[in-house]
Amino acid sequence: MKIGLLGGAFNPPHLAHLHMAAQSIDFAGFDEIWFLPNFGQQPPKPDVASVKDRLAMTKMLSLPKTKISTLEIDNKLSGNTIELLPYLPKEHSYTFIMGVDWLPSFTQWGSWQELIKKLPFLVFPRSGFPNEPLYENMTVLSHPLLMINDISATKIRERVKQGLPIDQFVPSGVAEYIKTHELYKS
Repeated sequence: MKIGLLGGAFNPPHLAHLHMAAQSIDFAGFDEIWFLPNFGQQPPKPDVASVKDRLAMTKMLSLPKTKISTLEIDNKLSGNTIELLPYLPKEHSYTFIMGVDWLPSFTQWGSWQELIKKLPFLVFPRSGFPNEPLYENMTVLSHPLLMINDISATKIRERVKQGLPIDQFVPSGVAEYIKTHELYKS
């Protein structure tokens, strides 16, 4: 099978993650997309909810031809994507899906030059971000019917801090989970 790996902090997971997965299936020919919430953060990020909370919320992402993979969590990986490669089942082919907003800092990813040789990358466009710099083995997803947006976990966390609603930006249940567990308040 041709698998798209959609990894990240999922801090919190939101509708843009579902849009990326659905359109990657539609326009890049993946058989399945695996949502891969990370255990560690590389480079480190502020304001990250616990692994338990992020995984619980990521499990609320529901879409045909997708699944939640806990490979990074189960193996307590640091967040450097290259560490994931030995744990991927050998019978599939893989492409890592990343948002275009990560391109400017891609060279900060651990062993990025080795990673880019071992794993192709599909770059998903985002409103307001240029599709550069691109590196070898990276392709920008492009299609006349592709829909992009600017939903971001950073903005969602900021809305929570300011007491604004987030229901329209996150999958069903995520807003209630955040409220019940008092995430992202400070």
